[in-house]
Amino acid sequence: MPTLREVPAEAVIASHRLLLRSGMIRKLGNGLFTYLPLGLRSFRKVEAIIREEMNASGALEFKPSVVVPGEIWRESGRWETMGAGMLRVVNRVDQELVVSPTAEEAFTALLRSEISSYKQLPINVYQINTKYRDEVRPRYGLMRAREFTMKDAYSFHTDDASLDETYQEMGRAYRRIFRRCGLSVIPVRADSGAMGGTGSEEFMVESEIGDNNLILCPSCGYAANDEKAGCAPDPLTSGPGSAPATVPYAEIATPAVRTIDELCAFLKTTSKAFIKTLIYRAINCELDISGAPGAASLKRVQPESAAPYYPEAFFAVCIRGDLDVNEVKLAAALKASEVELASDSDVERITGAPVGFAGPVGLSSVPVVADLSVMAMHDSVTGALKADAHFEHVEPLRDFTPFLSADVRTVVAGDKCASCGATYYAKKGNELGHIFKLGYKYTRSMGMNYLDENGKQQTPTMGCYGIGVDRTLASIIEENHDDDGIQWPMSVAPFQVCIVPIKYEGAMKEAADSLYNELSAKGVEVLLDDRDERPGVKFKDMDLIGIPLRVVVGDKNLPNVEVKKRGEKDASLMPQAEAAKALVTMVSEALAALRAV
Repeated sequence: MPTLREVPAEAVIASHRLLLRSGMIRKLGNGLFTYLPLGLRSFRKVEAIIREEMNASGALEFKPSVVVPGEIWRESGRWETMGAGMLRVVNRVDQELVVSPTAEEAFTALLRSEISSYKQLPINVYQINTKYRDEVRPRYGLMRAREFTMKDAYSFHTDDASLDETYQEMGRAYRRIFRRCGLSVIPVRADSGAMGGTGSEEFMVESEIGDNNLILCPSCGYAANDEKAGCAPDPLTSGPGSAPATVPYAEIATPAVRTIDELCAFLKTTSKAFIKTLIYRAINCELDISGAPGAASLKRVQPESAAPYYPEAFFAVCIRGDLDVNEVKLAAALKASEVELASDSDVERITGAPVGFAGPVGLSSVPVVADLSVMAMHDSVTGALKADAHFEHVEPLRDFTPFLSADVRTVVAGDKCASCGATYYAKKGNELGHIFKLGYKYTRSMGMNYLDENGKQQTPTMGCYGIGVDRTLASIIEENHDDDGIQWPMSVAPFQVCIVPIKYEGAMKEAADSLYNELSAKGVEVLLDDRDERPGVKFKDMDLIGIPLRVVVGDKNLPNVEVKKRGEKDASLMPQAEAAKALVTMVSEALAALRAV
């Protein structure tokens, strides 16, 4: 129990600081951590809660290897598209291997050799296993480490109705898991990302350092990650850009004017009248753009069983001048593994103009993608594809036709709810769990089939359900702590009760040992602090560690003992003979409250 008095300089969030200070984890390398005994006890409790609820839902636990053959990732097509975050290795016989960042391929490969008939479906299988993702910037301790533990479940079905039934059951199981862990989660609609699929829901916890921005409606309860959130259209009804242009578009001189703000000042108008055009580079794009402008010469790769893709393609993305492009939405629309703004040299090569003068009118070197906001615009201003010039009176569809129109805007607080029209507000959050309807993405590409009731070969549809165990543990601390340390919920505390004798000798030792044995016999997890330390040090350590119930045994109070709940100021005295029964009741009531609906 190597507690620390000083706050480690590397730890900037509460959970990281407290896990290190309380002696629960230690850093072994950048993004690599070791659980010490106290931390491992709480980790195992989170793991046990997840396992209990998964088993109760009917899921079956497997234990695949962490290192898997690279050939199954080639079958799915993700060997080429997963990116640098996937750790690839080659063994002594030149076999390509993957240190699993996720397990869709492993479970699909495993079950395709086991499932042959519709009578074996549906089936839901899961693992609680180690993963590795080569994070560019691991940070925040267990929140974003390179090696971590996840629970992954994968379900296989004969039809969408069966998939939806399991998807909903997993959502209910997740709510039970997080409730039992003492967490307040916000379920939100989400993007499926590199996993693919359609239906998707994330389970978030509010956090000041959250990686995710949550868009929430105070009226109808709509909740979504801003990577997925949509909003009600907001067409202009008055002012510049609100009425169709009655004259052809025309070039205007805009010397040394490149940014939207500079244009607003120069033309004495608002950013809502401008069509902002950004050139993006898409990586591993599966969208068929074979008939699009500028795409004829692009290299298109056709894997053996996966969808064809373009390793690199460029697009001109148009959006109203006061809005921002959401790159996750854009990647989803282009079916790309990732997108990034093109380099200045690529922008100049594609547009024939310096950066800042791109526009869709007359652009034939790349496909144009227009946000839905652009399609509602009139009498707009755009870059003219030449230095120091813009076009005015531009009308979408009259003066340019996009190859693709899609919702690629970033929704922000203040936008209107797509469901009820109320005004959104926003919170920061961290993702703890994510459930997907994957559909046929992996079963088709990897050749998983079964025979239906008519003896015909069919492909199963698939679901995926993940929870980060380490991140859940860290989030419990983020939500449950004070200035003195952790305040563990009873269900996941390393111990439920700690006994602190003022001195571990004489009558105090006898009373402490007796109470320890009595509580242990009743199934209570109890820690006896028998260290030769000053009482103040012991009290500070127990508050730091966060054990929910503390019993102080002092010679001045015997035969009474002092019982105090973590987080409460006042303690109570009770006879030692009655303490065990009272503590058992407190433990059981706290556990029952966490299980309550």
